This record gives sequence, structure tokens and C-alpha cells, in this order.
Amino acid sequence: MNTTDAKRVLETALICSQQPLPVRELRVLFSDELGADTIKALLEQLQDEWAQRGVELVHVASGWRFQSRPQMREYLDRLHPEKPPKYTRAVLETLAIIAYRQPVTRGDMEDIRGVTINALIIKQLEDRGWIEVIGHRETVGRPALFATTRQFLDDLGLDSLDQLPVLDTPAQQAQLLSSPGSSDQPDLAIENRGEGDRDPAAPAAAKAAQPAHEGAADDAAEAVET
Repeated sequence: MNTTDAKRVLETALICSQQPLPVRELRVLFSDELGADTIKALLEQLQDEWAQRGVELVHVASGWRFQSRPQMREYLDRLHPEKPPKYTRAVLETLAIIAYRQPVTRGDMEDIRGVTINALIIKQLEDRGWIEVIGHRETVGRPALFATTRQFLDDLGLDSLDQLPVLDTPAQQAQLLSSPGSSDQPDLAIENRGEGDRDPAAPAAAKAAQPAHEGAADDAAEAVET
């Protein structure tokens, strides 16, 4: 198979996939006849070929995917102008703490925020697929240690946590997470409610980010914020 045909196969598979595809899965397309380095080189060529289009090929934590460019969001949102659900400040600040200080326990989060964290907030973030328990601290009660997931990175369009800018305060970190991403990543929107975690958590109904060919820009949920 020549280079042109191989790129056409990769392009088709990525456009038709609903999830990012890692190189190891893309190799299956060619019965493992093409090595990982060759696949990566072809993907980089595809990136260049799509550089001037409204859709881009990007590498996120779970693999490679096509997604609409951020500047296209204004137009794509006109197709589905409904407002997605928002999260409370408490939810978004908690997420920011986990993203920047992980792994952390619920007690760690409460020490940083200075308030009691409602268990519904943790459940909401788990239901959204952004955090998970990765172990337990060897101390009294063996509290759960929370960390962010690959889904969290995918939804923010990141390859790794190293791509998060270095920020000092939870407020700054939350503000970063609330900045709009690309058109098929969720915006992090805050519900204008009180600071305390004792406020009821907002409904965990944000939609997951979808590939560009599925109209993800229109369906992307506004979620994470500080």
C-alpha cells in the first residue's frame, strides 16, 4: 500500500470513529504491516494537510481524533443554540483542585477550599467521567485518593496533564478550566450560586464531547470550572 492510500485509510477511520483512536488500534487497519513510527508519520502528514480547514486532526490522551477548530464554534452553535447545563462554583473548584493537586483525598480538598465538600459533588464529577479513585492513603480510615481520567483530558483537548499551565491558586486554576476549548470540547460554565458546597449540586447532565463528524460542537456540554 502506498502512502496516499494509507493516509486515506487512516483519515476515513478517524472521521468515522466516535472516540479517539490510539496508534495501536490504527495499526490493526493495516494488519500490523505498518509500524507505530510509520503510522505517526502519516498522521503528522494528515495534520499538515488539514491545517487550512475548519476541522483539525489532534492528539489527545486517548489517541487521535478529528475535531472542529475553536473559531468555528460561533457558527456551529447556531445549529443548536440551546444552553447546556451548568455546574456550581463548588463543583468546578473541586475539579480544579483534583486536576492540579492529584492524587488528593476529600479531606485534602476540604483543607484547600476551607469548606466541607458535599459527597454529591464528588459523585457528580465521577458520573461525568472526569475523576476516579486510584487508591487509598495509608492512614486512619484509608481515605480514597482521587485523580482525573483520560476522559477529562480528552474533553479539554489535552494530551497530558503537563499541558495544563502552572498556576498558583485554585481560583486561577478554575478560571483556566472555564475557558472555552475547541468546538467539540465542553466549555466550563459556572452556575451563579453561592460559594459553599452545601448548595445542591447542579444536575450531572452535561453531554460528552463527540467527534467533529457527529456535530460535537453543537452538543458539547459546558461543564468544568473553578
